Amino acid sequence: MSNKIGLKEAMSIGIGGMVGGGIFAVLGLAVSLAQGGTPIAFFIAGILALITSYSYVKLSLVYPDSGGTVKFLNQGLGKNLFSGGLNNLLWISYIIMLGLYASAFGSYAPNLFSITGDTGIDTHLYSSMVVIFATAINYYSITVVSKIESYAVIIKLIILFVFIGIGTYGLIGNPYLSQLKPEHWEGPLNLLTGGMVIFVAYEGFELIANSASNIVNPEKNIPRAYYWSVIFVIALYMIIATVTVGSLSFSDISDAEDYVLAEAAKPMLGELGFTVMTVAALISTFSAINASLYGGSRVSYEIAEDDELPHELTSRLWNQPIGLLITAVLTLILVNTLNLESISTSGSVGFLLIFSMVNYSAFKLFKEINANKTITFLGFILCMVATCVLMAQQYSDNRLGVIVSISVIFSCFLMEFIYKKRKDT
Repeated sequence: MSNKIGLKEAMSIGIGGMVGGGIFAVLGLAVSLAQGGTPIAFFIAGILALITSYSYVKLSLVYPDSGGTVKFLNQGLGKNLFSGGLNNLLWISYIIMLGLYASAFGSYAPNLFSITGDTGIDTHLYSSMVVIFATAINYYSITVVSKIESYAVIIKLIILFVFIGIGTYGLIGNPYLSQLKPEHWEGPLNLLTGGMVIFVAYEGFELIANSASNIVNPEKNIPRAYYWSVIFVIALYMIIATVTVGSLSFSDISDAEDYVLAEAAKPMLGELGFTVMTVAALISTFSAINASLYGGSRVSYEIAEDDELPHELTSRLWNQPIGLLITAVLTLILVNTLNLESISTSGSVGFLLIFSMVNYSAFKLFKEINANKTITFLGFILCMVATCVLMAQQYSDNRLGVIVSISVIFSCFLMEFIYKKRKDT
């Protein structure tokens, strides 16, 4: 039986990876940072993802490998302390994304059923339970994981399209529509920062790289899969942001920051809309947790196989890579110690750094991969500038998120340094 995949399946991987829990987790945060300019913030982040996808296209065509990003970094930078540290950062960034999705699940779930009556405690309980349940499913059957993904992508897109359709109609005559006017936008620097904090909502396009070797007619379908899926998601996010900001007052959005999409469905469909969007958020975040646990455990396996982490990580526990259990445990620690904004900032910093170095790898290998030097270098510079702007702006408003980000990056390189030293002695 062939395991080849066509354009539709490849696009589903990219769209499913991006429209996972990201939009449900970070939309409220985006509005708090960019106000009426939230659609522009999503556009800025999307353009950066689109430029970076050019490097991924070129690298995927020449180096199709299940290792994806890990392979590209090793190819462009060589297998050394620097590439090893970056690959460790990729694994930790997966764990940060898991924390983000689990936190979002925990924020939405108590609106349907409260366990203790205390929202704070319920959030932590639900966040922890969903990680444990998804880990059990990953151990039980990878087939079940892929089936959940294929159904979840369809369900969440249908619900989001219904939300957009009804929401767009509901904007007619809505008094909050004026909030989208430029006078309600934050300044250019805040719009950029807002876009970068929510950059995690786009990182999923890189999952296409892991399937590049199985895509039929790669010369045509790999570029289409990347570009079309990113462009589709940019449009989707901008419309969702427009409907949300035009439907609720800024104060209402702030009050419901962690579950704002459900709140935005209320003016159109009342409590039924709130419940339906809450269910959609739970399905989306659960499917994202499921897929990211699988992806994270594979990344740790690939890094260990490339001799950049101890070979013990290639061993199996209960018929799955031991990285699956480590990934799950670290996610549980993360969701029970950090808030959503700190998790989102850390995830965005991690992926911006990784993407900047993927762009740099493409720039270095431009002859081998037949890439445009200007576009790849532009991607590298823009990702680096975005990382610096994000860290500088967040330092005053979200110092914990910046400290966590720097600590994570330092730890990833320290971990690699210690491993290399021990290996050489």
